[in-house]
Amino acid sequence: MSSATETGKYTGTKDKDYNLIWFVEACLSNALRMEEYCADAERAGDSELVEFFQRAQAESRKGAEQGKALLARRLVGDAGNTTPENQ
Repeated sequence: MSSATETGKYTGTKDKDYNLIWFVEACLSNALRMEEYCADAERAGDSELVEFFQRAQAESRKGAEQGKALLARRLVGDAGNTTPENQ
């Protein structure tokens, strides 16, 4: 979020955590989209574009995996610390 105030009081999730969750979802969504783009390029016979979208898909998967690992570590770390002031 670009505002200077924490919006977690509205979502129940701190901005930094929400941003991480959003990032993972965006990477996963992009990986799915790249599959469609690869298929379109394959139908058009454009192997260069197929390879380009495959590389982009691999990077999106990589970002999603890294984000999921970070999120998992943080969720496990927060599991024992669930007092209202820590949420």
